[in-house]
Amino acid sequence: MQVLESFKHADSFAQMDMVDKLIASGYVTMLGMGITFVALILIWFLIALMSRFIRGIESKQAITEVKPANVPAPVVVSSVSSVEGDEGELVAVITAAIAASMNTSMHNIVVTNIRRIPDTTPTWGKLGRSDVMNARF
Repeated sequence: MQVLESFKHADSFAQMDMVDKLIASGYVTMLGMGITFVALILIWFLIALMSRFIRGIESKQAITEVKPANVPAPVVVSSVSSVEGDEGELVAVITAAIAASMNTSMHNIVVTNIRRIPDTTPTWGKLGRSDVMNARF
C-alpha cells in the first residue's frame, strides 16, 4: 500500500519507474472494482430483502381478502340464429363502439357498410396477444 501513498503527490508520481506505476494502477483498479462489486452486492441484497417483504405483505392481504361463497354457475342458454338476424345487432354494437371511442353520440354516426377484413396476423402474433390478455386475469 506504500505504492498508493505515492499517488498523492504529482512530483513523487513522476519520479516512479514504470513497474511501480503499473502496480499502483493495478491497486487502484482492483480497489475501484472491489468497491463497485460490493455496492452491487449490497443493492442486490436490498432488492431481495424488499421483494420478500412485499411478498409477505401481499400474502397477508390475500389471506385477509374475503373469499366468495360457492355461487352456482349461471345457466348458459345457447340459441342458434341466422347471420341476417344478427346483422342489426352487429351494426348497433359497432356504431356504439365507434361513438364511444370518438366521444360522440350515436346519432352523429351512420354505419353504411360492414366488411370483414381477413386476418393476416401471424400465429406468433396472435399467441402473443392472447398471452398478454390472459395475463391480466
